[in-house]
Amino acid sequence: MARTYQLKQRARRQDETRARIVEATIELHQTIGPAATTVSDIAARAMVGRMTVYRHFPDEITLARACSGLYMERHPLPDPGRWRGIADPTERLRSALLETYAYHRANEAMFGHVLADARDHEVMLPYHQHFARATNVLLTGWRARGARRARIRAAIALGLSFDTWRTLVEEQGLTHEQAVDLILRAAC
Repeated sequence: MARTYQLKQRARRQDETRARIVEATIELHQTIGPAATTVSDIAARAMVGRMTVYRHFPDEITLARACSGLYMERHPLPDPGRWRGIADPTERLRSALLETYAYHRANEAMFGHVLADARDHEVMLPYHQHFARATNVLLTGWRARGARRARIRAAIALGLSFDTWRTLVEEQGLTHEQAVDLILRAAC
């Protein structure tokens, strides 16, 4: 009986250590970015040794997946499925952009650093795929073909982009509504 209890305690402590490492990494990625984050920084923030970090996460991709998985679980991307219920494509796009811009604002610290440092990292593939699917959902209902449809698709993808949001809102000082109107004019 005592052995089982000790094993359960050890497993619990290992889970707690792993969680501290993941939390420390998320905090560092959000404040200084993935490129500037070192294993020594992670270990210090998690209050463990560097070797403990490596024992729990033998390589960078394993740690990156654990961090992105937990972060996305806590901060789920906007759901394009909700937008399908809006019949008018212009209103659907307006609603989607406003929701996406609210998401970008709420998660600016993380995505500002991660997209700057690791835009093409494999752990970002689900993020990019999400917005590609969102673009397809939002393109539905537009009665356009050929070059006009391609222009609408490009305007939608541009509008959903974190970089577009940051340029229009954070750098140029537009409100979310003004930024959305600008994208709608480009799409229509």
